[in-house]
Amino acid sequence: MSPPVVAAPRAAVAPRRIAALALPALVVLAAEPIYVLVDTAVVGHLGRVPLAALAVGGTVLTLVAWLGTVVAYGTTGRSARRFGAGDRASAVAEGVQSSWLALGVGVLVALGMQVGGGALARTLAGGPGEVAEAAAQWLRIAALGAPGLLLAAAGNGWLRGVQDMRRPLVFVLGPNLLSAVLCPLLVYPAGLGLVGSAVANVIAQTVCGALFVGALVAERVPLRPRPRLIGQQLALSRDLLIRGVAFQASFLCATAVAARFGAAAVGAHQIALQLWFFTALVLDALAVAAQALVGAALGAGDADAARDLARRIGLLGGACGVAFAGLIAAGAGVVPGWFSSDPQVRDQAMLAWPWFVAMQPLAGVVFALDGVLIGAGDVRYLRNLTVVAAFGGFLPAIWLTYGLGLGLGGIWAGLTLFVVLRLVALLLRLRSGGWAVVGVVR
Repeated sequence: MSPPVVAAPRAAVAPRRIAALALPALVVLAAEPIYVLVDTAVVGHLGRVPLAALAVGGTVLTLVAWLGTVVAYGTTGRSARRFGAGDRASAVAEGVQSSWLALGVGVLVALGMQVGGGALARTLAGGPGEVAEAAAQWLRIAALGAPGLLLAAAGNGWLRGVQDMRRPLVFVLGPNLLSAVLCPLLVYPAGLGLVGSAVANVIAQTVCGALFVGALVAERVPLRPRPRLIGQQLALSRDLLIRGVAFQASFLCATAVAARFGAAAVGAHQIALQLWFFTALVLDALAVAAQALVGAALGAGDADAARDLARRIGLLGGACGVAFAGLIAAGAGVVPGWFSSDPQVRDQAMLAWPWFVAMQPLAGVVFALDGVLIGAGDVRYLRNLTVVAAFGGFLPAIWLTYGLGLGLGGIWAGLTLFVVLRLVALLLRLRSGGWAVVGVVR
């Protein structure tokens, strides 16, 4: 077992140290979306129905993966505090309990899809038919990988908390590469078709989960469930879940409003939104580093180091945002054409583009500071902030856009307002110092 490592103040917050945590996190975060693209390309050659079925079933498992992200983020901050206090065993114990929580939720998902997968697929597919039937079959099989998927998320959480980024990199990339090889083999030479895609998913996710469980066992800490600790983690996950629901409601409503301006508008909105999600993915890696480092600093009782980290990570986030803004601005006349050859879609994209560019530096700071507050365990504030900014700012703005006929530019102006409101509230919170509570969380 590695000896405890206590986060050193100030000297440990150099950009190189932050990058050493953020870059492996970025690879781990990107592995799943890249595999989904490979899976989609393989299944896409089977025809329209299997591809549509994968889209329907994949939507459900994307929500399960999102639950895993909630578990991971909730675990990282708690584990990092204990690690910063020099108590590695307690840091790993947080991982044990989050793994029990992940396993329980994963088993419920797997069983639930066996019972309700058909009805869910029919609902999402718009009624019974070939697509719904194929989606239900894929979903019932793929859901068997949910326990492994969520165990891997919990494992990522505690390993990030103890600032071990190497093993998650190996544990995630290995099974994803295995699945990328198995998927075409099972779909085509083995003749399983769409089912082969689901089987490859299950194998990869189960192997991934088992690797993270093996890492827990190797730590030689007690593995029994502790209901009180699980309850504390559930409370933290609840706040992150509510925050996530506010995000999902906002983006769904934005898409609904864009659709009311016509097919070209919603197509352009989809292009800009997917690019927005991509930049968010990259910036999220910085937030992961913030969670681990800030949690460790506060656990070590060094509030000054945590504040210094917050400033540095916020500046790094802003710098990354400026870089993205430059790239997106330079690609204004080219990038939309990669996704659509329709001139009306490209013209509509140009209505959103100035707002998309302008918000990048602001969003870079916001995502970084989100990670700071999650690492500090200040999740209730983040929950309340997101709900207020979404339902008090963003949603009224986009529905006003619909009422006044302001088009796609109005929608993205509303999204920029959403980012600005969060940025102002985050900066005020950081300035207050109320988030920098030292010691080990209870």
